[in-house]
Amino acid sequence: MSDAPDRARAAETAVGIHRRSSDWFAHADLPGFVHRSSLTPIGLTREELLTKPVVGIANSWADYTPCNAGLRRLAEEVRGGVLAGGGIPLEFPTISLGENLMKPTTMLFRNLMSMDIEECIRGYPMDAVVLLGGCDKTTPAQVMGACSVDVPAIVLTTGPCSPPVVDGEELAGGHAVWRFVDRLRAGQADHADMAELESSIMSTVGHCAEMGTASTIASVMEALGLAPLGSTMVPAPDGRRAAWGRRVGQIAASAAAGGGPRPSQILTPASFDNAIALLMSLGGSTNAVLHLLAIAGRARVDLDLDRFDAVGRRVPMLCDLQPSGRHLVSRLNDIGGVPTVLNEIKDHLHLEAMTVTGRRLGEELRTAQRADGDVVRPHDDPIRASGGIAVLRGTLAPDGAVIKVSAASPELLRHSGRAIVFDSVQELAERIDDETLGIEPSDVLVLRNAGPRGGPGIPEWGMLPFPRYLLEQGVRDMVRVSDARMSGTAYGTAVLHASPESAVGGPLALVRTGDVICLDVGARRIDVLVEEAELNRRRARWQEPDPHYTRGWGRLFLEHVEQAHRGCDLDVLKFTGRDAPDPYPLGLFRGWIGGW
Repeated sequence: MSDAPDRARAAETAVGIHRRSSDWFAHADLPGFVHRSSLTPIGLTREELLTKPVVGIANSWADYTPCNAGLRRLAEEVRGGVLAGGGIPLEFPTISLGENLMKPTTMLFRNLMSMDIEECIRGYPMDAVVLLGGCDKTTPAQVMGACSVDVPAIVLTTGPCSPPVVDGEELAGGHAVWRFVDRLRAGQADHADMAELESSIMSTVGHCAEMGTASTIASVMEALGLAPLGSTMVPAPDGRRAAWGRRVGQIAASAAAGGGPRPSQILTPASFDNAIALLMSLGGSTNAVLHLLAIAGRARVDLDLDRFDAVGRRVPMLCDLQPSGRHLVSRLNDIGGVPTVLNEIKDHLHLEAMTVTGRRLGEELRTAQRADGDVVRPHDDPIRASGGIAVLRGTLAPDGAVIKVSAASPELLRHSGRAIVFDSVQELAERIDDETLGIEPSDVLVLRNAGPRGGPGIPEWGMLPFPRYLLEQGVRDMVRVSDARMSGTAYGTAVLHASPESAVGGPLALVRTGDVICLDVGARRIDVLVEEAELNRRRARWQEPDPHYTRGWGRLFLEHVEQAHRGCDLDVLKFTGRDAPDPYPLGLFRGWIGGW
């Protein structure tokens, strides 16, 4: 046998780097023979496998996920970049989560996808991984899985779609649909208008064109340090996205050859503070709160809702982006993208935080553009003095709830009203237009059994519809409270993620129609004004609902999912504070045969 494996290991030792892929390829034994020969059908040589680092390309492309439909081409660009950087690209498919088509909600499967990613990275030979995602749950799932293994990982998102122009106006997919539905229910549009909108609203690949959840999560990846600065807001059909694919491939090859930086070196308390600061300045999606909490749990970073509120109180909201404002994210890209926003709030950032390029955030921001005063306001002339999201607590959500203040009606941010309670989304759909309920604009609409276990999967049902007769009267907002999520493309005064949820006996389960609910965002309170003794009587009579699933993934999810204030991850996927041994030590698979 050739001494090439021994020479490859000696070369690694000389530079102080042990490549993970060497555990598969750099051994003169039967397992090494099998591992190397298995890749000859795709054109790889023994010498390449012994001398070059391996970059995995995790591709969440699927026909079912049109947001991610451009990832096939992007994967080829990444492949070219890895080759140019001296690495070996090996692409692998993963679960793909398309929010519009997958039922009951892709949030039910985010943790499952993270497990898919984790086990593929852990089980296959790779020295770094490129995470190709876009639709809003795919990117958090990929990051959760990658940081659980802690190999160098870099995020490349599909980019926003190019918005259609209807009647001279650029339309964002989700936001335009919600506005149209209100007009339709108010009698201001008809089904012919709907057919016209349907044929044009989603005209290109890419995720939603407003600062919804997908754009928010993509942007936040830059602030976390996992995506190259300036990469996320380039539109999916734009040629510059292909250039970013090649650049990311080169960065990944460099990280694979050099052993880092790894997620554990990037994802620190400082980087999460930076991500939260950007979220608040963007007026981004409340869903990012759940995803950041979950990622922090995998990265062994102590993060809770109080940290979101503390950062949000001091960081101003600067971005005039839909659904909180006027512009689409393509306009943000035109003025420099996410780095422009980060540059304006740099006094609130930890500029020493590491990024995936190996450089510090402050270094990466040296060439960032200044605010244009329209899409992004300067720091001393903010849209809001504080961030776009607030965290609430109180008798209705002792473990916390969130509200997107930037998309709410200012006059409703301090409001008391009579609760109108719906026990399920089905009941809501069947009864919301029932005039005998006597719903008034001052009432508070309550939906329960829509949380992590009750939904199941905490679906995007938090933007409760209003009665048709109130829409016809011109009512466009009411206070709504639920344990559900809300689409990042939606708007209105909605209190979300009430925790603990009603399906586990949280206070939301005890509210009755006619109770008074008091919202005071300034005081960070959401309360039901019912005596504790009465709540205790109701609690004694409460019965836990039957589980939605008794087998398969659904059952595992229901038995292990955590509450919203902890990010809705599975408890068995969080780190307990003690490092476990590698569950798949390769020595076990070669020890039985020995060397030869």
